[in-house]
Amino acid sequence: MAEKTTEKKTEKKEAKTSEKKLEMKGEYIKAVGRRKRSVAQVRMYKKGSGKVLVNEMPLEAYFDETQAGTVMQPIKMAGIQDADFSILAKGGGKSGQAEAARHAIARLLVKIDEEYKLSIKAKGWLTRDPRRVERKKPGLKKARRAPQWSKR
Repeated sequence: MAEKTTEKKTEKKEAKTSEKKLEMKGEYIKAVGRRKRSVAQVRMYKKGSGKVLVNEMPLEAYFDETQAGTVMQPIKMAGIQDADFSILAKGGGKSGQAEAARHAIARLLVKIDEEYKLSIKAKGWLTRDPRRVERKKPGLKKARRAPQWSKR
């Protein structure tokens, strides 16, 4: 069991070091997106081959299939294939990071071309989702969950 976990860790390290060799350089445009406690900084390199790196890892290695699909939605809608994307995601969970990245990419596309604004706004990708976890109140078990009532 311990051997399997060490193998996975070494595979991740190898993938991370191999991706560092593929660092993106050149002129870029940047944008920031947020969701819950997650923040994603996205850089789009104009001259590229269509790679998407998240925290110096390939998109499929960092996110699962549905989260990767969420990140790629605005890119597919715009039909961009010759640009590289570098995403730095921090805070929150993976799904929050994926939606923050989608928000940042949508903002970035509007910066590039105003024609994308109507279609992106119609899908709701430009609006920052304001929902957050409600704080716990004193005397309650959770934000709104009261302790079980007892007659005696």
